[in-house]
Amino acid sequence: MKLGVLLLAAVCLLGCSKESTPSTSGTPTRTVTIGMVAKSQSNPVFQAAHQGARDAAHELEAKYNVKIVINIQTPADEDAQKQAQAVEQLANQGVDAIAVSCTNASTLQTAIDKAVGLGVPVMCFDSDSPQSKRFAYYGTDDAACGKLLAIELAKSMGDKGNVAILAGNESAPNLQNRVKAIKDELGANHPNMKIIGTFYHKETPEEAAAMVQSTTTSHPEINGWAFIGGWPLFTRDALKWNPGTIKCVSVDGLPAMLNYIKDGHTDELLAQDCYGWGHKSVEILMEKIMNKKEPSSPKVIDPLTKVTKDNVDDFAKNWDKWLGTGK
Repeated sequence: MKLGVLLLAAVCLLGCSKESTPSTSGTPTRTVTIGMVAKSQSNPVFQAAHQGARDAAHELEAKYNVKIVINIQTPADEDAQKQAQAVEQLANQGVDAIAVSCTNASTLQTAIDKAVGLGVPVMCFDSDSPQSKRFAYYGTDDAACGKLLAIELAKSMGDKGNVAILAGNESAPNLQNRVKAIKDELGANHPNMKIIGTFYHKETPEEAAAMVQSTTTSHPEINGWAFIGGWPLFTRDALKWNPGTIKCVSVDGLPAMLNYIKDGHTDELLAQDCYGWGHKSVEILMEKIMNKKEPSSPKVIDPLTKVTKDNVDDFAKNWDKWLGTGK
């Protein structure tokens, strides 16, 4: 009899213990804050990166049972010093991790190293600071990007003619690597193509378009343009020549740029995973924060997507998600 009572009591105790354990489903155990510092608020590629980070945060909260906050401290316009200040401020505030796209690798290196010294893991996206203590990079393989840009432009030009390179910020390491790759590819494998010059400018649509117009006017021998970033194509009517008279291949595939494919001003765009810069960065950082895991390689390369007249309409649909306009 006593044994039966004891067994019954044990069963009740086990059953009551199981039922009284509070469920953590839907109840975040902590808040994770990730700082994000892109190059500029005004550039649509970074607007897409911001959206990707926010979407990833929303999607991953249930997986890790945490609340994820994205603290965006991107300067209004490109300014490496302001970026460095933002990284230091975020680290001093005690965020859990930081993702940054470096306008200037050396300027950001000190700030990144200070953050890591405070115990805040940092990764780069889009534009790297490889000598810093960042643990990972997600973005374009810039050497491969520049080479592909040169190859596709050569095809468009019939492998002959005079080329100008639109190069953006001369201090940005990712852009420097693309320029070098274009020059190496054309110099080694396209003897009938001549580079007229490399033209740097402030990375705004207006400055870029003005550079293209003034250079084309002063160098009427130009037959083709290699845009290592799509800055002038962010606005309408930036290319003043008749479609097809000067060939153009550009990196990036923003919504405004797609019109230049449709009207024949550009034969091809090489679209970067700018939405993924944010989304993938948050994925990588959450694994680092929650599971102490890092990518198998410190460089995680995003794929370039070729956009032509054949797929431009399908590609355009991505932007509803990437800019948060399709919700």
